[in-house]
Amino acid sequence: MRIALFTETFLPKVDGIVTRLSHTVDHLQRMGNQVLVVSPDGGLREYKGAKILGVPGFPLPLYPELKLALPRPSIRQTLTDFQPDLIHIVNPAVLGVGGLYYAKSLGVPLVASYHTHLPKYLEHYGLGMLEGVLWELLKAMHNQAQLNLCTSTAMQDALTEHGIERVEVWQKGVDTELFHPSLASQEMRSRLSQGNPESPLLLYVGRLSAEKEIDRIKPVLQAVPDARLALVGDGPYRQELEAHFAGTSTYFVGYLTGQDLASAFASADAFIFPSRTETLGLVLLEAMAAGCPVIAANAGGIPDIVTDGVNGYLFDPEDEEGAIAATQRLLANTQVRDSLRQNARQEAERWGWAAATRQLQHFYQDVLSSQVMPTAA
Repeated sequence: MRIALFTETFLPKVDGIVTRLSHTVDHLQRMGNQVLVVSPDGGLREYKGAKILGVPGFPLPLYPELKLALPRPSIRQTLTDFQPDLIHIVNPAVLGVGGLYYAKSLGVPLVASYHTHLPKYLEHYGLGMLEGVLWELLKAMHNQAQLNLCTSTAMQDALTEHGIERVEVWQKGVDTELFHPSLASQEMRSRLSQGNPESPLLLYVGRLSAEKEIDRIKPVLQAVPDARLALVGDGPYRQELEAHFAGTSTYFVGYLTGQDLASAFASADAFIFPSRTETLGLVLLEAMAAGCPVIAANAGGIPDIVTDGVNGYLFDPEDEEGAIAATQRLLANTQVRDSLRQNARQEAERWGWAAATRQLQHFYQDVLSSQVMPTAA
């Protein structure tokens, strides 16, 4: 198959969507497909044998890490030369609308996928009154695709409830070779705890942004006074968080990648994740693959990954004491923590990227075999 993938974000940016897409492109190419990636220009022209068409863009005002890239005539020529069998638009916003247009005008089947719970993000940026409008826009775009993919059963239910049709779950995936318990090290633990490796070590990995609700970890630190918190990542909310956590045992690590990131997961006592806006929470699966027990909000796609009391703990996001109680329970019993570590690793081993990409390829084949073009919503 020849697949044109339109995405609003790609390498060298680091986030869960890019992680999924980079592994997907790699495995699609390995399976004998040819992939063209159309994305905001990040300086790359090729990845794992796939051609990348970088489109100039500009930073999003509320979220400068993301670039808005406007469709341009050169994309049509590149698509004409590539002759895709199918176009897949990922989190369609601006560039994705171009992908939708080209699929229609070139008569190519269209698949769309939903990875970021944008309507729920709005309230964290003072724009909650626009949630209904955004759902209508999303419905108008997604319902022009032959197939819509999402990353958890919770998101499948949410999309369906808001009138989006033909929704299937694209299964999760994780690199179980990179993320492994064997990478735990005293050196990394000492680094993350700023020289206090004997203290309980809590870890967060991800964007430092308002919708991740990282500020809600502070009461946990206050309730467990000897604990240390390492925040791995960066983002637009960093300055606010530095002020919020001032006076606590919190270390802003910045970005980690590769084996350093895997070692951070494996070296921590618990991965704490208060976000209520996750469509999946890929970073949770990476933590679990490294044998790091998870303490997470019981919301969004997270319950698809974490089974309370088995491979981590879930807490009611509306209960301010929930995360505190879960953390204290996990840290209090070494035997329970070791059991959670083993179970977390076992769960992650079920979800390799090759299997997730084979499932995606089957979805593509089903769309190509049906060739039924839906009418606009």
